[in-house]
Amino acid sequence: MTALTAPSSAAPAAGRSRGRPGRSYLHRTYPLWYYIPAGVLFLVFFVVPTLASFFFSLTRWSLFDWEFIGLDNYIQFLTEPQMIGSLRNTVVYAVLTSGAKVVLGMALGLLLTTQIRARGLLRSMVFFPVIVSTIGVGIMFTTMMHPTDGLINATLGVIGIEGPKWLANPQLALISVAFVDIWKGVGLATVIYMAGITAIPTEYYEAARVDGSSAFSSFWHITLPLARPATFTVILLSLIGGLRSFDLIWAMTKGGPGFASDVIASVVYKQYQAGFYGLSTAGNVVMFVVVMAIVLPLNVLMRKAEVDR
Repeated sequence: MTALTAPSSAAPAAGRSRGRPGRSYLHRTYPLWYYIPAGVLFLVFFVVPTLASFFFSLTRWSLFDWEFIGLDNYIQFLTEPQMIGSLRNTVVYAVLTSGAKVVLGMALGLLLTTQIRARGLLRSMVFFPVIVSTIGVGIMFTTMMHPTDGLINATLGVIGIEGPKWLANPQLALISVAFVDIWKGVGLATVIYMAGITAIPTEYYEAARVDGSSAFSSFWHITLPLARPATFTVILLSLIGGLRSFDLIWAMTKGGPGFASDVIASVVYKQYQAGFYGLSTAGNVVMFVVVMAIVLPLNVLMRKAEVDR
């Protein structure tokens, strides 16, 4: 009887030993399944549109037809009369807005992490412009910056100062829009700096006070170095936003007066409005390349500086 039952007892054991590799494989791979939804979304909403943009930038296309023309769109876009000016304006706008957000964000972050009165209210006031519609902000400041009826020049007139034509002067239009962008975006930079500053251990400041360090010395030797990750984040986000900026500029000046405040994005939109869809697609690719050419090396340098520290 023992000989008859032995095979039956051995069979399940063999089955279990054969089943273990399968269960082990599933156990090893099932966490990867959670990447599938994100991977599908990334493929559908980023990879496919990006590849399609590169392809259609090489064509003359409409909604119903397309014709392959090679690099003609890029040549035409890069030889547009306003292209050099728009590229210069894009870089100036991005550098000005990102630099100001770093400086003001750091200053406001330091202020709003101290024990001051109405700190919660001040934090809300600083962050409030971030959540306001960009188009709404553009329309509001366009009205306020009107050369004769605007609130800003009317206020300056009360104290005897003749206000400039903020948006009608080619020398001031881009800078005026940049100031509005800074006002709207500095709240986000402030929140990032507040998070970075509050993460610094208080023991460092206590040790500095015991050693007799001044407030400026503590800021220079403790806050500034240890808040470097927040600074890098603000620089990258502000720079990318500035290089891609369109909505605020279009709402306030539409690239004018003339082409004085045109940036790459506004030139692309004008080409699209004129019906040159392939040309505008090539312009989008050019803007993508410009952003990547500036941001990626900067990101590498900042990461290297963080590691070296």
